[in-house]
Amino acid sequence: MFVKVVDEGSFSKAASSLGVPRSAVSQAVSALERELGVKLLYRSSRAMAVTEAGASLHRRAAPALLALEESAAEVTDRHGPLRGSIRMTAPVEVGTRLLEPAISKFLRENPGVNVELVLTPKVLDLTESRIDLAVRGGPVRDESLIAKRLGTPHQAGLFASPSYLAAKGAPRRVADLVQHDAVVVPAIRGRGSWTLSGPGGIVKTEVRARLSVDTWGYAVRAACGGVGIALLPLFLCEAERASGALVRVLPSYSLEDTVLWLLYPSARYLSRPVVALRDSLTLAFTDKRRR
Repeated sequence: MFVKVVDEGSFSKAASSLGVPRSAVSQAVSALERELGVKLLYRSSRAMAVTEAGASLHRRAAPALLALEESAAEVTDRHGPLRGSIRMTAPVEVGTRLLEPAISKFLRENPGVNVELVLTPKVLDLTESRIDLAVRGGPVRDESLIAKRLGTPHQAGLFASPSYLAAKGAPRRVADLVQHDAVVVPAIRGRGSWTLSGPGGIVKTEVRARLSVDTWGYAVRAACGGVGIALLPLFLCEAERASGALVRVLPSYSLEDTVLWLLYPSARYLSRPVVALRDSLTLAFTDKRRR
């Protein structure tokens, strides 16, 4: 009950989540404080805060409690149809454009499984956020995570709308980009500069960031709207290229290929549904690579 109170941020939410009266939760936490001889939570009529001792206890107790729950699930759920919940995170456009078909297929085939998909540009702490699986691009720097590559690396190119090019002209060389307005997505290559691969090798150029945004979907729409030249993953703008809303600029130059990784904590027991979804996603992207 104490762990749930801290996770939920209030006694009322914890009680609702556990399906017990609020008074039962309050009494249980008070009894725990008496047993330990320390104050775990500061309480008032309007707010609740965790003490230093409470934070320390939660930091140790929450993973232990999760391990117990997972151990019980392993014993009771080794056979039969998959049942349970999976919490997963991915960048917004990766989830929408790439993951949705594979996850939808998995859910159709496993009616007893629920997936909570957190689409965000933020890099969440998997343990703190209780994430089972994560999809991220670029290098993996957290050694506590196991990483499985998803399919082939994804390439990005330079794109602009016909209206922008008619008004500002098309760059003929990479050096010309500094004279143009740019739509910059920091998640791809930082603010104010792009590192491109071309016929002569790797070249870095400064760009004038007219718009800086943290989601690729918005960058695609802004480029279509004539805001400037954008460096976009090819898979994100297939429809816009086909319709003529976006035109490739300096097509012999592209962003170095970005790898997508499927990540999960190395120290955590993986439930059968999590293992099944992990393998299903890996297979789906392997099939794409073969095609």
